[in-house]
Amino acid sequence: MKKAYDKEELKKRLTREQYEVTQNEATEAPFTGEYDDFYEDGIYVDVVSGEPLFSSTDKYDAGCGWPSFTKPIEKQDLKEKLDMKYGMIRTEVRSKEADSHLGHVFNDGPQEAGGLRYCINSAAMRFVPAERLEEEGYGEYKYLFENN
Repeated sequence: MKKAYDKEELKKRLTREQYEVTQNEATEAPFTGEYDDFYEDGIYVDVVSGEPLFSSTDKYDAGCGWPSFTKPIEKQDLKEKLDMKYGMIRTEVRSKEADSHLGHVFNDGPQEAGGLRYCINSAAMRFVPAERLEEEGYGEYKYLFENN
């Protein structure tokens, strides 16, 4: 269920780029995001709401300039929306609770992993290291890293 967030509070709490990406559907420049070339074990959560989005176990280098994942932690926790801006037909990905703009999903991902590429703005996410999952309230996701 979508939760309303106060725009003024978000402007104070988020960086300008985080606000523009999540609230105004901006896109960070390719190869500039904090998590593009970042491969530590952990999960990525919505920078607005903290809702879990993606796991490092599903992250790969697609060479596109943005963090790429083969799937979300829980598909039902994301919303997809047709995006026809800029003369393109794409599928926008948004968080379920906060309705944050995250990025887009494409059908050119690794075939052996289902064929999807979730191309996500670093500015839309916060990384929670695997060793801090419990203390940050995400202990239920420790199972993702138990066999790594």
